[in-house]
Order: sequence, then C-alpha cells, then structure tokens
Amino acid sequence: QVQLEESGGGLVQAGGSLRLSCVASGRTFVTDSMAWFRQAPGKEREFIGDISWSEGYTVYADSVKGRFTIARDKTKNTVYLQMNRLKPEDTAVYHCTGGTGGRYSYWGQGTQVTVSS
Repeated sequence: QVQLEESGGGLVQAGGSLRLSCVASGRTFVTDSMAWFRQAPGKEREFIGDISWSEGYTVYADSVKGRFTIARDKTKNTVYLQMNRLKPEDTAVYHCTGGTGGRYSYWGQGTQVTVSS
C-alpha cells in the first residue's frame, strides 16, 4: 500500500516563502505523475500543478504560475512544492497526490499553510 506524507507547512507573512515536501512510501509505489492540490475552508479543492514522474514536465494553475515551482527527486520518492511571494489567499490545506492511468489514487493527509497579511 502506498502512503503519502506532506510536511513543511506553517505560518508565514505575505510575501514570504515555504517549501512543502511529500514523501511516498510503500513497496508498490508507481506513479505517472505527482500533483499538488489545496483546499481552503468553504472552498472547493483546487489544482495547483503537477509534474510527470519520468520526464519532470510541469503544469501549473494560473493562480500560482510564476510563484510556485514543483520538483521531484525520484531517488527519494519525494515531490516538492516551492512557494514564493505567498499571498493571504494561498492559505489552505495542501495535499499531494499521485497515481497511474490518469487517476490520482494516492492522497496525503495534507499540511496547513497560513499566510498572514
């Protein structure tokens, strides 16, 4: 069974930076890509971006493009989300996810990011 564990969340002032990590564990971990989503209170879950596991190609939502960067370390089964120039509207619980066949099958519990104004 695959497990994902996020870390790196916290409280930061607007304009600051955070780097989230997501480590995958389990003997059967195979994924086509890894993605980050976030969910703020009272709002729907929002896609942030993803990275293809093999080639490292990335795609980002317009709301974070130019501020957030996704990277992965295949040797550590880890995906990162570098968040710069944070805004109060970036406050949310951030989840990583992965899977194969076009499906996000594995989900982490999430890590809270709070951006103060």
